[in-house]
Amino acid sequence: MSRGLRRRLTSYGDRDFSLFLRQAFIKAMGFSDDALDRPIVGITDTWSDYNPCHGNVPQLIESAKRGILLAGGLPMAFPTMSLHESFAAPTSMYLRNLMAMETEELIRAQPMDAVVLVGGCDKTIPAQIMAAASGDVPAIVLPTGPMDTGSHRGERLGACTDCRRLWGAFRAGTIGDAEIAEIGDRLAASVGTCTVMGTASTMACLAEAMGLALPMAASAPATSAERVRLAEATGRAAVRLAEAGGPTVADVLTPGAIRNAVAVLQALGGSTNGVVHLAAIVGRLGRRLDLAEVDALGRAVPVLVDLKPSGSGYMRDFHEAGGVPRLLAEIADAIDPGAATVEGGSLGDRFAGLPPRWEDRTIRRRDDPVSPSGAIAVLSGNLAPGGAVIKASAASPALQRHEGRAVVFDSPADLAARLDDAATGIAADDILVLRNAGPRGAPGMPEAGYVPIPRHLARAGVRDMVRISDARMSGTAFGTVVLHVTPEAAAGGPLAVVRTGDRIRLDVPARRLELLVDEAELAARLASLGSDRTTPPRGYARLFDAHVLQADEGADFDFLRGDG
Repeated sequence: MSRGLRRRLTSYGDRDFSLFLRQAFIKAMGFSDDALDRPIVGITDTWSDYNPCHGNVPQLIESAKRGILLAGGLPMAFPTMSLHESFAAPTSMYLRNLMAMETEELIRAQPMDAVVLVGGCDKTIPAQIMAAASGDVPAIVLPTGPMDTGSHRGERLGACTDCRRLWGAFRAGTIGDAEIAEIGDRLAASVGTCTVMGTASTMACLAEAMGLALPMAASAPATSAERVRLAEATGRAAVRLAEAGGPTVADVLTPGAIRNAVAVLQALGGSTNGVVHLAAIVGRLGRRLDLAEVDALGRAVPVLVDLKPSGSGYMRDFHEAGGVPRLLAEIADAIDPGAATVEGGSLGDRFAGLPPRWEDRTIRRRDDPVSPSGAIAVLSGNLAPGGAVIKASAASPALQRHEGRAVVFDSPADLAARLDDAATGIAADDILVLRNAGPRGAPGMPEAGYVPIPRHLARAGVRDMVRISDARMSGTAFGTVVLHVTPEAAAGGPLAVVRTGDRIRLDVPARRLELLVDEAELAARLASLGSDRTTPPRGYARLFDAHVLQADEGADFDFLRGDG
């Protein structure tokens, strides 16, 4: 295949003219013939005024460019979509597939021999890996890094587990208007991604565990000099990829690499969103994520990372304790150390010869885990024939075996309208059911699954309840929350026929989620199920509605899955 500017020439029917025209126009930017004769490394520019998680991207791009130039390459930064969880309606997940499509097409269309994928906020790294998995251009991931922690009246704070905990206290009336405003000024202390083990941190760690990012790239703080040096080193590594012509992301993401990612996800106390994103990435390779293996690794690999929401620490603590390499060393028996990495060598090389441990609190030893089993359990039963997940490590032990009365909300809008209405009559041992919040139903599968505790119960001291939905929740959230119920209600799943007053049984140890109605009654309800859904009239909404897959297949588009 042609390299550099000769790669993927625009078609005018005359290849020499295509190259002549390309060279003539790029020289308008002041490039010399010497520069234009080097391997080209693209750099995705995901900076945006709407995305504080990516506030350091301009600095990272300049550092990556420096590394590329020092290694003899030609850096070419180009803009792509930038998604921030708090600034995308109805949810950034709705736009993840669009970002993946755009990124893939721009990598494919423009001349580059390798690409640096600069991402951070929740859906950006998954979208970029999905894009690169579908293409043939070697790629390396450069996370933006976690933000700094703040403080409030002597308490260390970080977005966004503390956001949710303190907002819950505000709803309960134990924090007033003035104090919650003060907290809001201090939660996000700098640019960068959430400083707990939310989705952004989880996906950065999984990129590193899969060999797609350099060692320590997942955890170095966004504001640190180390983050800038990592950007330079990533640029250098990208030139080596360009010169060698690989490996590509598809080459690196073997079944062993995916298993490594799942084992790390469990040991991290990682986000439930990691399951959806891994399923989408694996789907691009023409395979399915094995949910039985996800659950089996959850039983075998304990939570070892003491970070919120499963523990008490923050990403800087994890980084200083040794980050992903140290964690890999602790779970070496559960991973494939021979898996390849983009910089060459194996994953095992990254933790062979680590310096001695100096602390045991943030990354625990196997005999002193945060939780004896992994973060995420996969449930099945007549309410979730295609599966559901729960972040068991962040759930209340007393509620992991629970039977209660269902209180049903038909949509996120219905939830917002009735949750705090006394007439709804919610009791502490009820089970809150939210439906039509899945991939098609919402649309976009928003983070609505973290249903708030009703205000009257929060003020009475209730801190957790069983909540079930076809939605997602933030990786920074906590509680006994069952998510990703598949099939979703909008696709005719059993969640669509649950009625207020029905009994539901949750049994996390047995991995069961059951609607306690007679089998014939359930069948009759499903047979009589109609649909009043309307097809969106145009644009991306129509494309999304027609082609989005269910959560167990990553909520990707059906036409983007690989052939296998």
